[in-house]
Amino acid sequence: MPIDRRTVLGAAPLLLAGSGAGAAPAAAPAQEAGTIPGVYRYQLGEATVTALHEGTLARPLDATFIPNAPVEAVRAAMARAFMPPDRLDITFTTLLIEAGGHRILVDTGFADNGPPGTGGTLRGLAAAGIDRASIDTVVMSHFHLDHVLGLRLKDGSLTYPNAEVLVPTPEWAFWMDEGMAARAPERLRPNVQAVTRIFGPGGPRMTQYAWDKEIRPGLTALPAPGHTPGHTVFLLESGPGRLMLMSDVTNHPALFVRHPDWSAVFDMDADQARATRHRLLDRAAADRVQVAFYHAPFPATGHVARSGEGYELVPVQWGAPT
Repeated sequence: MPIDRRTVLGAAPLLLAGSGAGAAPAAAPAQEAGTIPGVYRYQLGEATVTALHEGTLARPLDATFIPNAPVEAVRAAMARAFMPPDRLDITFTTLLIEAGGHRILVDTGFADNGPPGTGGTLRGLAAAGIDRASIDTVVMSHFHLDHVLGLRLKDGSLTYPNAEVLVPTPEWAFWMDEGMAARAPERLRPNVQAVTRIFGPGGPRMTQYAWDKEIRPGLTALPAPGHTPGHTVFLLESGPGRLMLMSDVTNHPALFVRHPDWSAVFDMDADQARATRHRLLDRAAADRVQVAFYHAPFPATGHVARSGEGYELVPVQWGAPT
């Protein structure tokens, strides 16, 4: 079943385009004419962080996207950010961390399973001269399929054949529960089926991790439930450098950093997600720690500052020396 923009950006989670087992690792998909891989590399202490532009998809904006805010207020916020009033462009950014002798990919994007406009992680790795077989760790923040789908290629083979895949224990317990397929509401069933297939026969080598633990040297998993039951953010520390990988604490920052009480349709527990959002944005602002978001405009990194009743994302200066 093909994955199109409506499937990806609607309220229903994504469908897995195809799977199989035992196939040899495939090459990265050919670069489409006119596309330029988005790669932004920066230093954090002794660690090297590479932001990879997975792609951008447009979602029609209507009253269902932020159910607890008037659509007029949402459109006003978009106008303030010089965004179109009837369309939200949602960006996906994966991160590669090179530190302590490890190559760690945080979330995977779509690989070659997604709709047109995605697949940039593989193109970016190729452009950066990084063999995907050299990645030894893939860390999952949660199991929405714009994050986890890229663990397998469309032919079912492993995208990162030598990687240990680290997954949050609460997220694994929720999606892989034996009765979930029958118990899940209709809108979640495609996601349950896809996750089961991704981690089924021929799937990646998987290890669960607990919150508030260092899962790789300098990389600590922090609880961030609400978006999904096991949604996780990460704190990367290297020398004096600190980077908080905010995953899906917010969707587009022009809406959800500025208005942290607004809830996107993708949040599974809206009340808990709001509490998590406030807690982590406040921590990032108070600690003056650099942040990276999965859905912020590329290269999706900057700082959070308090502003009125909400916050502002202050982008890093592109190309500034570290």
